[in-house]
Amino acid sequence: MNTSSQRIYLDNAATSYPKPPGVAEAVTDYMVNNGAAFGRGSYRDGEIASEIVTQCRQQVARLLSAQAREIAFTFNCTDSLNLLLRGLLQPNDRVVTSRLEHNSVLRPLNQLQQELTLDVDYLSFDVSSGLIDPDAFRQSLAARPTRLVVLNHASNVTGVIQPVQEVIEHAHAAGALVLLDAAQTTGHHEICLSELKADFLAAAGHKGMLGPLGTGIVYVRSGREELLSPIRCGGTGTQSESPQQPRDLPGLFESGNMNMPGLVGLHAALQWLQSQDRPLLAKNLASCAALLRSRLQDLPGVQLLTDGMQPNTGIVSFTIDGVDSREAATILDSSFGVQCRAGFHCAPLVHQHLTTAESGGSLRMSPGVFTTEDEIVAAVVAIEQLCDAFSIS
Repeated sequence: MNTSSQRIYLDNAATSYPKPPGVAEAVTDYMVNNGAAFGRGSYRDGEIASEIVTQCRQQVARLLSAQAREIAFTFNCTDSLNLLLRGLLQPNDRVVTSRLEHNSVLRPLNQLQQELTLDVDYLSFDVSSGLIDPDAFRQSLAARPTRLVVLNHASNVTGVIQPVQEVIEHAHAAGALVLLDAAQTTGHHEICLSELKADFLAAAGHKGMLGPLGTGIVYVRSGREELLSPIRCGGTGTQSESPQQPRDLPGLFESGNMNMPGLVGLHAALQWLQSQDRPLLAKNLASCAALLRSRLQDLPGVQLLTDGMQPNTGIVSFTIDGVDSREAATILDSSFGVQCRAGFHCAPLVHQHLTTAESGGSLRMSPGVFTTEDEIVAAVVAIEQLCDAFSIS
């Protein structure tokens, strides 16, 4: 049982909490006073609901320096990645990716390897810095013709932001397309797709964009939608007289009723986010992560996973000598009210490469935009007391 009255939430890499002011109120107002579906009614409340989604799409486009017609909504980042991977890849295609990827990439690729006989090259990363080597991608791309490069913008285990611009340039020079998994960076880190020129991007609406769960984003660079096949087909509220799924965005991916409560909340969250000094939010998040990292470095028996000298989304992962990470997380929550993530974080190849797999993975603490430095200090004190309880010195 939690012996303190505090709740210190440090699992924002999984989903952000708390949500900004106005998000819950917007969702409640929609549920109580509107309740209409997107794109399904020509009556007043239906048009209001559709306008909210249109505005939300425009907000996402502005955030990513993209065009609204390049954005489609899904139900989470995993959904987005599956729609893109399954919609693009063909039998015997070659894919180059990394050992940093989340299971949302690894598992679809594994299944597609069996279904389509894909050739997949999983490139390594530096255990000290957490960075991939763009030149290794260049060499792999030069070895054989490649259909797609899949790379996360930042690992959900290390938080390290990758040099994706260089990889994208190497990929395009080799005639390959690029899919960027931006689950951990969208909303936290500046993404300018007009400069990056990634072909596809998948993101979650409930992490750095601070919206509700059940919201995901797909970006398809103009013209690339012609390369994609729809994986889910059905009603879109457009071209209803045709038996064919619409070939343009967003209809290509938005079959069936949208998660209107989620998108209303995402709209409110983005309104709040875009009203803030975003560089200041990023600075405060980095400050909390730096404080956490520096205090943990001073604790005997605590081992940080990477040196953290490069840009980071705020994630700090570590192990405690002789203590299973899942047991440590349970104690931190039950005894101190500190809530963090433990285990493999759905990224098994990262832990294999960092040699943390045998110890059950790692503890991961991820501050959010509302985390305070006092909460960070309290969390470190809790970890110190946990170490004392296990007689770690």
